[in-house]
Amino acid sequence: MQASSPSSSAVLIHRDSKAWSLQVWLSFAIAIFVCAVGLAYLPGQDLDRAFMVMGYFFCLSAAFVLAKFVRDNERALADASTARAADTPMFKFVVWGGFFLAMGLTGWGLARMEVNETYKAFLGVSWLYLITCTFTLAKTLRDKHEADVRDATLA
Repeated sequence: MQASSPSSSAVLIHRDSKAWSLQVWLSFAIAIFVCAVGLAYLPGQDLDRAFMVMGYFFCLSAAFVLAKFVRDNERALADASTARAADTPMFKFVVWGGFFLAMGLTGWGLARMEVNETYKAFLGVSWLYLITCTFTLAKTLRDKHEADVRDATLA
């Protein structure tokens, strides 16, 4: 943590280390690369490949949206001083439903594909690695943004 205020009462703003940020970005890049290689060399029909590519993109975007949704609602609950309303129940349903639908359909597509079980395992593990890296990257980017905003406010 670093003190960011010259006043007598120092305000501590948490910042991730450069090593952590590098690790997060490298992990995300590796996950994208491994998934891309797995999908590029996916044996089978073109329709299966297209379904899996769309499924991976659907999961990736749904994970980023879910991460933002959860963080926004967490902040709205924690910051009672503002009159900021949390998202509507229907939007909550859409976000969570979209995430589970993306994960479920992609998992279903992967399970029903007629390819070697080892290849399925590779695609499954790389896909789940991509999703976990996505959540970590979203949190890291949001933390950096919030620390930058806080620094600017204090300056």
